[in-house]
Amino acid sequence: MQNMFLSGRSQIFTRADPYEVSDYVNAHVGSHSIQLPSHGRPQASLEHRKFASMDLCQLSYGGRVTVATTSLDTIYHLQILLTGHCQWRGREGEHHFVPGELMIINPDEPVVLTYSDDCKKLIIKMPVGLLDSSCQENHLLRPEAGIRFARTRHSLPVLGGLDSLIQLLCAEAENSAFPPQVQDYYAKILSSKLLSLLPHNGLVVPPQDQKSSFDALLAHIEQHLTQDFTVGQMARLAGVSERSLYGLFERFTATSPLHYVRSRKLHRVHLLLSDPGSPVRNVTEVALDYGFLNPGRFAQSYKQLFGELPSQTYQRYRSPLQ
Repeated sequence: MQNMFLSGRSQIFTRADPYEVSDYVNAHVGSHSIQLPSHGRPQASLEHRKFASMDLCQLSYGGRVTVATTSLDTIYHLQILLTGHCQWRGREGEHHFVPGELMIINPDEPVVLTYSDDCKKLIIKMPVGLLDSSCQENHLLRPEAGIRFARTRHSLPVLGGLDSLIQLLCAEAENSAFPPQVQDYYAKILSSKLLSLLPHNGLVVPPQDQKSSFDALLAHIEQHLTQDFTVGQMARLAGVSERSLYGLFERFTATSPLHYVRSRKLHRVHLLLSDPGSPVRNVTEVALDYGFLNPGRFAQSYKQLFGELPSQTYQRYRSPLQ
């Protein structure tokens, strides 16, 4: 695979000390260590661009080098071999990568990579948050531990034009005129493409099933309004991650989970205070029943929503004239 993705316009190092290049990679692309042969003086090169929340890095150490990383923590690495070959060792065993092949490294996956003398690769660093946000758009339930791709090794030519998309993304990265929102748009396209092409542990949920699950959660909340709900509890009840839960509430209620619960509690209190037949003895009692422990804050929130103090509602519907 002779085509390079980044041009000389992105060059940071040429004919440089590999350890100097390694320090730069540690700072911008991902924590790792390198081991060089005891003889020879390899000369490394590197092209780098920051693009949206990603880093694009085209790298050659100029000699046989072993690269080790314990884990990437909060990032994924998408790596494409351009020239030479690379030996990958990880939990799955070993793979021998040749030009035109792609590897995807999960955040918690320690790996050891051995590059040949003529090895050059493109590395795309993608934050966990980028993949997480794409789950909602692709109707995926994100597992609690996060998205994990099932296989490390893939053939780039058979991945539905992924190479063309990355080529375009790199070209746009070298065009400094693009505003941040356009860059974010390209990043989301790439993350969505990966989720649609590569096998992973995310569960595909049709929109109608997702809505049914969310409706069941809302019904449960309505039936247990005297209880306190945390975001974690609601996420477990809906069978989604906390990040996905926020997306569902934004989509179907245009508000956050905790704001929704608080609003429903206030509406229930208003219903009880305005019902002369309800067994409510005073405002403080019903407020405490629904978890409003600060009387002043409760009264202020109530007035903002209903235009009067809770005591006014209570007195009005319990007037002797009624």
